[in-house]
Amino acid sequence: MISPRRREEIIDALRRGTVPQNSLDAFAVGLERFEPALTEELQKVASTGGVFKAVRGEYGCGKTFFSRWLADQARKQGFATAEVQVSETETPLHRLETVYRRLMERLSTADTPQGAWRNVVDGWFYALEEDVLSEGQIDESDQQALLDRTSELLEQRLARVTDITPTFSTALRGYRRAQAAGERAVADGILAWLAGQPNVSASAKRYCWVKGDIDHFGALSFLQGVLTVLRDSGHPGLLLILDEVETIQRVRSDVRDKSLNALRQLIDEVDSGRFPGLYLLVTGTPAFYEGPQGIQRLEPLAQRLHVDFQTDARFDNPRAPQIRLPAFSLERLCLVGCRVRDLFQQHAQAPERISKLCDDSYIQELAQAVAGKLGGKVGVAPRIFLKKLVADILDRIDQFDDFDPHEHYRLTMSDTELTPVERQAAGATDVDEIELEF
Repeated sequence: MISPRRREEIIDALRRGTVPQNSLDAFAVGLERFEPALTEELQKVASTGGVFKAVRGEYGCGKTFFSRWLADQARKQGFATAEVQVSETETPLHRLETVYRRLMERLSTADTPQGAWRNVVDGWFYALEEDVLSEGQIDESDQQALLDRTSELLEQRLARVTDITPTFSTALRGYRRAQAAGERAVADGILAWLAGQPNVSASAKRYCWVKGDIDHFGALSFLQGVLTVLRDSGHPGLLLILDEVETIQRVRSDVRDKSLNALRQLIDEVDSGRFPGLYLLVTGTPAFYEGPQGIQRLEPLAQRLHVDFQTDARFDNPRAPQIRLPAFSLERLCLVGCRVRDLFQQHAQAPERISKLCDDSYIQELAQAVAGKLGGKVGVAPRIFLKKLVADILDRIDQFDDFDPHEHYRLTMSDTELTPVERQAAGATDVDEIELEF
């Protein structure tokens, strides 16, 4: 049984029609076959290795769910995680400085859901101070000597990064000095600059002797520094998720080619060992991996990601660089629905009524109805099915003593609550055409 707070986070997300951020193993179905291989890969990353993984699947098969489930598993093992949504305007893949900025904004750890960069850096300096004090040569009350020795140790730990990007360690040293001097605003500015934020005040940059902003090439070097800081502060590595990479198929051809080359560069850098402690996960649709506007446009990238999926899906290799997620079946959809109902029931006001009025047979009935209104495409149904189950059925049973879904509920779907893919599956031209009573 999970905690009431975790349960509420999951149910609230499903009620909104979104994927929860944590505790997804509470209702994960069909991912067991991937778990041993993914656990091995996380262990490899924890031992200063690097891993790249591509995930493919049609809409509705659970790519976002899979990536967040893996992120949840990684955080439980002490990893830091970050999920970056690739987009044409806000986070174009060909501009790695924007990817780095979003990564730092969404950096998460087990105790900090988002924006964990400050805690990571402060934890790192604390660890450095503990290492200095353990040497037994400096008194804890001698703040200046402690600061100087900590700065020396900082340089030693970042020696490899300093050779490539000396400004990273220079800025960290300035942040430490600003904190010790009580210059909070300056320290905040330096930390923001390290995280790739633009428009940082000139005074903060002058304080730590840096200038300009992080560019496309500097972002990769700074990522090396971030991985070093994470490891020294007690985190075995970083899981970076690049979600919805298939959006690059819709951009101009020149931008698309630059984005594909940036992805190839990232993969090659991981393979070369430049990023020890990085697990890079990319998600996309089959069209992105196989279509003419996707990775097939760049032959070296296509070669690196090629996996033979012509064989029986039962024998897919979870250790391969590219894995495919199975499409949802009606049986799997019902099983997920039952697990969500059981989860809802754990802290509900009327658990007995939920058991009676929303039993397994009713969940199957609802799943069939939702899938039927989506043209029988079960793979498209999970999001809207779970939203209807939680918001329209379970919430009402729990709150209203006289509510019986068999008598008082009529399944309706509006264009405004459906995604473009769901609307296309429904094939309706009018809201009245997608109503079903049962």
